Amino acid sequence: MALAQEQIKSIEITIQNSLRNKFKTYNPEPAIMPFHTRLLGKDRLALYSFIHSLNTNFGTTIFEPVAVSLASNRFKIAKLQMKSGTQISTAAQFEIQKIMDELTAANKKPDKIKEIEIIRRVCQKGEMRTVKPTKVDIYLESYDNEIYLFDIKTAKPNKGAFKEFKRTLLEWSATILFKSPKAKINTLIAIPYNPYEPKPYSRWTMAGMLDLDNELKVAEEFWDFLGGEGAYVDLLGCFERVGIELRSEIDEYFERFNK
Repeated sequence: MALAQEQIKSIEITIQNSLRNKFKTYNPEPAIMPFHTRLLGKDRLALYSFIHSLNTNFGTTIFEPVAVSLASNRFKIAKLQMKSGTQISTAAQFEIQKIMDELTAANKKPDKIKEIEIIRRVCQKGEMRTVKPTKVDIYLESYDNEIYLFDIKTAKPNKGAFKEFKRTLLEWSATILFKSPKAKINTLIAIPYNPYEPKPYSRWTMAGMLDLDNELKVAEEFWDFLGGEGAYVDLLGCFERVGIELRSEIDEYFERFNK
């Protein structure tokens, strides 16, 4: 077991609170679906709508706080929804655009280690510009001062979105390096679970834009990085136990849609 009992309890409380808060705030959109209602029943339609709504913000309401809870025992700093910075040099912006152009045209393969060093060399050159990058979902700092910034994405992101993902990761690097040119910096995409399991995650769609070894962590790879080996399996156990414990509350909640 990777997780201590105190961590397991904390994670289960986080999941419980997130689900209960969702019940309190969830307001299904009024929609008249007479054929679906008669075929499936109001409660099943309400459940479908609820699951769809939950999926859209599962990252912020459950995955992000759980990730911080997991990482807090292994990292010096573990925070969610942080700003990477607000300033970037014009020289760094130029190099980022150059990297993006070369990757888009398939003139080069992604190589995050080299890309970071290119940005590091120019991180304080040229004019300073104020920017507003996408917020960092999970900010981690190890005890040897290595920084990890994670952007948590859905299990099946749109293929065309990876271009913007890549730019975000590069801009995060540039804003951190503007403040601390010698920083050990890692910026990554996290996919919380593998929808293709037991088959390997289909990464080919990202291969032209992301450095798969240095910019992507999927499912077990992500959660075990945060909490140590075995954390992913322990985490699944937490979700299962909470589901069993709250089953009567869940049933009661959806029963009201039959009235």
